[in-house]
Amino acid sequence: MKTFFRNFKKGMEEFNSNIIIIVNSVLLSFVYFIGVGITSIFAKLLKKHFLELKRRRETYWEDSDLKKRPIENYYRQF
Repeated sequence: MKTFFRNFKKGMEEFNSNIIIIVNSVLLSFVYFIGVGITSIFAKLLKKHFLELKRRRETYWEDSDLKKRPIENYYRQF
C-alpha cells in the first residue's frame, strides 16, 4: 500500500509539471500575441516606424550645429 501511494504521488508530480508547462506556454503565447499584435496594428494604422531601416545618406554621422546657442553656454554646463 505504501509503494502505491509513493508511486501515485510521483505520478501526480509529473502530471502537475506537464500541466504547468502547457498552461504557461498557452498563457505566455496569448499575452505575447495580444500585446505585440495590438501594438503592431496601432503602429501600422498610425504609420509609426520604431526602427529607421532606410538609409537616407551615405553615413550615419550627424552634423553637430554649435551655432544654435552662444558658445558661453557650453562652458559651464553642470
